[in-house]
Amino acid sequence: MQDAETLKKELFREEKSGWEGMEEAKKHEIFDYCNRYMSFLNCSKTEREFVANAKIEAEEKGFRDIATMTQIKPGDKVYYSNRDKSMYLAVIGTESIEKGIRIIGAHVDSPRLDLKPNPLYEDSGFAYFKTHYYGGIKKYQWTTIPLAIHGVIVKTNGEKVTICIGEEEDEPIFTITDLLPHLAQEQMEKKLKEAISGEDLNVLIGNMPYDESKVSERVKLNILSIFHEKYGITEADLSSAELEVVPAFRARSLGFDSSMVAAYGQDDKVCAYTALTALFEVESPKTTSVCILSDKEEIGSMGNTGMESHVFDAFIAELLDKAGINRPNLLEKVFVASEMLSADVDAGLDPIYAHVSEKNNAAYLGQGVGLNKYTGARGKSGASDANAEFVAKVRNIFEKNAITYKISELGKVDVGGGGTIAYILANKGVDVIDCGIPVLSMHAPYEVTSKYDVYTAYRAYQAFWKE
Repeated sequence: MQDAETLKKELFREEKSGWEGMEEAKKHEIFDYCNRYMSFLNCSKTEREFVANAKIEAEEKGFRDIATMTQIKPGDKVYYSNRDKSMYLAVIGTESIEKGIRIIGAHVDSPRLDLKPNPLYEDSGFAYFKTHYYGGIKKYQWTTIPLAIHGVIVKTNGEKVTICIGEEEDEPIFTITDLLPHLAQEQMEKKLKEAISGEDLNVLIGNMPYDESKVSERVKLNILSIFHEKYGITEADLSSAELEVVPAFRARSLGFDSSMVAAYGQDDKVCAYTALTALFEVESPKTTSVCILSDKEEIGSMGNTGMESHVFDAFIAELLDKAGINRPNLLEKVFVASEMLSADVDAGLDPIYAHVSEKNNAAYLGQGVGLNKYTGARGKSGASDANAEFVAKVRNIFEKNAITYKISELGKVDVGGGGTIAYILANKGVDVIDCGIPVLSMHAPYEVTSKYDVYTAYRAYQAFWKE
């Protein structure tokens, strides 16, 4: 009979922290990569900023706008920016595109507060912006924290004004007030989701009246005068603006050991960044490698910058056309022959809230990437549910390349779950599995990831494209 310890080692699934036994040189490599990641996050809090910065780095790495090219060949690096809010990049493989492509898709939008079309008002000597929250948030988390305003204002003549205020030390910040506990007895009797209403998420932006006693709404007027002096805009211009209210926090190392990253918007900029930088390392792959940086995932992937649109299809069709491949129904055939990692964050097990997770099937921070065969909610509703054959193929790639991973799912069966863009590509016939980084405090103004997992995702995405 075989020794039990030996047999256990052979047959059991090994699960341990990726930090165990790690050499100092490897730790430095991980920390250096995550420092670059945090720097990128600090200047990429919105989808527009992420895409703009991704475009700069892509062009530095030799990527060209597909619109400027009449033909493409193996080894070419191309991109397409969709309305400055989503982006697709590709490295052309040595095999024909019609044999399929390898896709890694992430999204660059994050839960936040958007300004309403008519946001500015005055009440009792205070000026406020009214907001409409974007994506799934816990409303109470957005009160009494420092906030910044990012975005664009487009005038009727087409002039675009870029706004970013609240990030620098010498700039003012904004906030949403909350009721003091002495007067909050009624509020604290309410359910948590009802304690702060959506209509009460009003951003405090000023208190100083314009220096003219005969004019009404002098605080509002003073704010508009500042806006006009600095940006040349009027109140009417706010109706054609995309202004986002985001936490003014900077990305920071977390813990005495600096082993984690605390930052706003890691869902899903952490997977977007690791996928983007992994693609930069791909040179002349066998199969064409494609990176999706999508918008609108947090609100159902709708709209012309979300994955439900056909803009990505048009990008692949353009690749085929400029590669000189033209046959009927070819696009559909390409998708059926293609494979994808849906790169979105996973719910890391939080021991303080362990009751919502099933420990044997949860992702853990510090144990690499989470592979989700399916997402969805209860009864696998909304799940794409990857085929066993494709799951095995991905496992093989990861194990050949020493990629640490854990097969997981998002929460207990009856509790709920979440979705990604996986089902959208699966509906086109693509083999898809979710593969992302475990995160704590998902959708909060400050989310937590492990630096080990961030770096592991970068290596995992490299392996998927290069294998």
